[in-house]
Amino acid sequence: MTAQILVVDDEPDVESLISFKFRREIRQEKYAFSFASNGAEAYEKVVAAATNEADIDLVMTDLNMPVMDGLELLSQLNALTQTPRTVVVSAYSDMDNIRAAMNRGAFDFLTKPLNFQDLVVTLEKTLAAVEADRQQRLQLKQTQMQLMQSDKMSSLGQMMASVAHEINNPVNFLVGNLEPAKEYIHDLLRLTALYRDHVAEPSPAIESCIQEIDLDFLRADLPRLFTSLEMGTLLIRELSLSLRNFSRVDAAQKQVVDIHEGIKSTQVILNSRLKAKQERPAIELIRDYGELPEVSCYPGQLNQVVMNLLANAIDAIEEQTQGRTYEEIEASPNTIRICTEVINDDWVRIAIADNGPGMTEDTLAKLFEPFFTTKPIGKGTGLGLAISQQIIVEKHGGRLFCESTLGEGTRFMIELPVDA
Repeated sequence: MTAQILVVDDEPDVESLISFKFRREIRQEKYAFSFASNGAEAYEKVVAAATNEADIDLVMTDLNMPVMDGLELLSQLNALTQTPRTVVVSAYSDMDNIRAAMNRGAFDFLTKPLNFQDLVVTLEKTLAAVEADRQQRLQLKQTQMQLMQSDKMSSLGQMMASVAHEINNPVNFLVGNLEPAKEYIHDLLRLTALYRDHVAEPSPAIESCIQEIDLDFLRADLPRLFTSLEMGTLLIRELSLSLRNFSRVDAAQKQVVDIHEGIKSTQVILNSRLKAKQERPAIELIRDYGELPEVSCYPGQLNQVVMNLLANAIDAIEEQTQGRTYEEIEASPNTIRICTEVINDDWVRIAIADNGPGMTEDTLAKLFEPFFTTKPIGKGTGLGLAISQQIIVEKHGGRLFCESTLGEGTRFMIELPVDA
């Protein structure tokens, strides 16, 4: 990365001197110099660079200048959100001002006339500190990202667990009452059959009621109705179980689990997004599962990764459908394929592939960078894939990588050791 250095000095020959002395470093793109003749001009350059997200790494400033001197420039820079490292330059006889500059946050100082060996050493030392600052900020950002996502997933997990619990209570009530209700209905139907067998001519009022309620149809349809109710309660129970499986709080130790169960739970939660909509047909989910051993992992976190990859695949397909007719999409069906297999005897692979728009090589290279996203503002934070990679690589000792061809689709692969 090229170091951006701003030199602030009112002497006219400083720019040509610096440019000549560092011509090799400039040609090799190790350093890039810009120049200002006073503090006010320098401050404007620093602010403009920050606005364009091209921060200046180091400011080397003279102290005695017109319009705005070096001390005032330091005060102005200290008021910025992110203050660049500064090196002050002044005559050795001006040590009082140099001390004042150091008290205002200057990182180092040089005396005039400049010794270029000292200048090289000072630049390298200062830029090393700049790089350390950059790494510290990146680490802080990643830590904040992890805490934010952890808090988000914890809240989501608690909400899902609560919803699953609330669903479970009425479902258990329904399941518990369906069986006796079936018995009661069976008894009543048996009674009506006996009545019709033993009463040859019912009264006109009873005969009218039989015709009105269509007793024969009712007797035939009631068992089917109860079968439908049982199926509905079983589906609700399955959804409740999927919510609990997805949102379970991971224990301090890894758990040995069936990965396919976690994928199933995730798919049930996302099922509504796969269904047909007014603007597109349903997205077909193809499962190509191998015989997998149980895997030692943090199941809640692994479910989070699978959900993120499936949700991204759905997003990609929906992006591709924009501007195409229903008939065009139907002629080339949208598909997401989930494949699982054992690799190298003691590793498993989960591959999630879509036939969406695919990605460029430039996008693919930045895919796992924190806060990088191709989604519109408000739709994505750029955290999902970065966190997914941390979960797979750091927490599970596995691998997460992506293959994509523009116009053909994308495939993500999760590889995990069976017993990490």
